[in-house]
Amino acid sequence: MPKIKKLLVANRGEIALRIMRTAREMGISTVAVYSEADRISPHVKFADEAVCLGPPPSNQSYLLGDKIVEVCKSLGVDAIHPGYGFLSENAEFAKMVTNAGLIFVGPSPQSIEVMGSKLAAKQAVAKYDIPLVPGTEEAISDISIAKARAQEIGYPILIKASAGGGGKGMRIVESEQEFEEQMQRAVSEAVSAFGDGAVFIEKFITSPRHIEIQVLGDQFGNTVYLFERECSIQRRHQKVIEEAPSAVVSPEMRKAMGEAAVGVAKACDYYGAGTVEFIVDDQLNFYFLEMNTRLQVEHPVTEMITGKDLVREQIMIAEGNPLSFAQEDLKINGHAVEIRVYAEDPKNNFLPDIGKLVTYRRPQGPGIRVDDGFEEGMDIPIYYDPMIAKLITHGENRQDAIDRMIRAINEYRITGIQTTLDFCRFALQHGAFTSGQFDTKFVERYFTPDKLEPVFTEEEKELLAALAVEFYSKEENRINPTLALKEVPSTHWKNRLI
Repeated sequence: MPKIKKLLVANRGEIALRIMRTAREMGISTVAVYSEADRISPHVKFADEAVCLGPPPSNQSYLLGDKIVEVCKSLGVDAIHPGYGFLSENAEFAKMVTNAGLIFVGPSPQSIEVMGSKLAAKQAVAKYDIPLVPGTEEAISDISIAKARAQEIGYPILIKASAGGGGKGMRIVESEQEFEEQMQRAVSEAVSAFGDGAVFIEKFITSPRHIEIQVLGDQFGNTVYLFERECSIQRRHQKVIEEAPSAVVSPEMRKAMGEAAVGVAKACDYYGAGTVEFIVDDQLNFYFLEMNTRLQVEHPVTEMITGKDLVREQIMIAEGNPLSFAQEDLKINGHAVEIRVYAEDPKNNFLPDIGKLVTYRRPQGPGIRVDDGFEEGMDIPIYYDPMIAKLITHGENRQDAIDRMIRAINEYRITGIQTTLDFCRFALQHGAFTSGQFDTKFVERYFTPDKLEPVFTEEEKELLAALAVEFYSKEENRINPTLALKEVPSTHWKNRLI
């Protein structure tokens, strides 16, 4: 079996740093790659070696697969870990890596290719009796045929790009009158974002939950599921808060979803770490959505409740080792919650708020984990995803994990930019979240910018008013010191001078 001695991490920020830490524990030396914008980033300093790929834009740095492979050859690297994003789900890059005689810490190029197409994925899993959302089984380009199929399925329907992700190339259609316009928009956006205009139609689940299952498979056909993650708190179809386990999944449902996820993995001969995503309706019926053939952003909550280091498992599987544990060895330990701390302004439609981290102080204490890739004084680059950090808490039960998260949010000190910390605190304290009765429309249903404005009691208002008077009085005295002397009896200021 090949042993990895030197690992290049083809990524940046918190995930690059997180991967390197496990590699160091395993005695593996690491190579960082970086763009000119990330020259002083913590992952660059942490690595044993670092190589600049080029200018800040991703297509001139982190997406240069051929250059990354050349770096590996010149430095005697054994393997590449792609992290998530960038080249992590690029089947051509995975082929390039393996053709160069390197180990790709991830699934086979074939698995990536199958699961990279939502249509191909649906066709692959169909023989495993996995629940699928009613819809078309192949891409549709003819408007009239598409309209007829939508009528059969029943409105509302969802037009989705086959190669899509992150909400791109996706359109909800409420009626036949708007179908043609929305389909044209979906195709146009799919071509622009993915270079592939293939779209298909699915029944739109009106009040969905987004629940996913973590799977691990080795190269000997052994596959296990590491329980579920609840990922329904989203904005712009992208997750903001995740937790494990879900508040609504029963042991029976967990087993059924887990076994379905294992079936999805087997449908494409999957090995490595992967995530099978399901959409769950208001009756808790679940349907296969897609498979992400990489490490997920939210993987820490699974690590917290299982005690398994998923990056370590990825590396061991890539080396050709069989899984070191079986399904019956896995148990859920407590509850974990993760929030994504984005440089975004929740009061301004969650738009990115790029700038300098003037103050940056992490929360600390029992059950708290911070995965980040920034230090105080650094700038948040405009070229990449605006996530600053992932804040994760673990508790004996769900309420303990939530309470610990509130405390951690209150301790986090970030100035210089707007962040999603206040929004996450609002969401975690909302009755819909605490009761577990929420879905992907949480933001749409419950959040408005004014919800982040502080609410004071009458007593607190009087105290603030008194403090304001005192502050402005001191300011006036500072600006006009002669006024201050006139207001102090002469004996007082003479004594002070003495």
